[in-house]
Amino acid sequence: MPNPIRKIFNKAGIDLHRYHPSADRLAWLSGLNIKTVFDTGANIGQFATEIRERLPFVQIYSFEPIKECYEKLIVNFANDKNFQAFNCALGEIEGLLNMNKSSYTPSSSLLAMADSHKQLFPHTKDNRSESISIRRLDEVSNEINVEKDILIKVDTQGYEDKVIAGGIKTFLQAKVAIMEASFIRLYEGQPLFDDIYEKMKSLGFTYNGALHQKINPKTGEVIFEDAIFVRNQ
Repeated sequence: MPNPIRKIFNKAGIDLHRYHPSADRLAWLSGLNIKTVFDTGANIGQFATEIRERLPFVQIYSFEPIKECYEKLIVNFANDKNFQAFNCALGEIEGLLNMNKSSYTPSSSLLAMADSHKQLFPHTKDNRSESISIRRLDEVSNEINVEKDILIKVDTQGYEDKVIAGGIKTFLQAKVAIMEASFIRLYEGQPLFDDIYEKMKSLGFTYNGALHQKINPKTGEVIFEDAIFVRNQ
């Protein structure tokens, strides 16, 4: 029988639902003894903030090539002694490249934005070029004190396969990787989920589901997800 109170609210255009607290999707990391986190495509530190809340003593290395975002990232973690930021992208080469900086900075990419992206996310379509530095993860790892176990997060708007190619040795030492993987080609030449899955499988990882998924509100189709890969024991 319908709840009479709910019916009253329904007449006013309001619907009531029982509250179900959502699970902490990163809680499982606390049991993996993670000591080092590589945060690739850090933006202003959204992922690093989530990690710090759950792993208060882990060493975080964040990589953000866009100057505007990097400067905000530095300010946001100014008092964090176990944090270091690099003003560069990661890929398979070292040098300078032109970044397609989106009006919505998280959508910026070293790849050209595809029409599908502009149609799905029209607020991101305005772009301008910005010269950025790019490095290889393995080269950076050789210069710093990397303590195992390692978590690698990669959110680089279609450049994920290049990050892997430049960091094979580091990925082989990682226990967990969280990789943005798309089911629709949002950037010209980007790898899709199957490509990332096969690369990670070849490096000894098992796919363990998605941390988050972006859904097309019109069709219900999964556009992309933050795929979780865990090293085989």
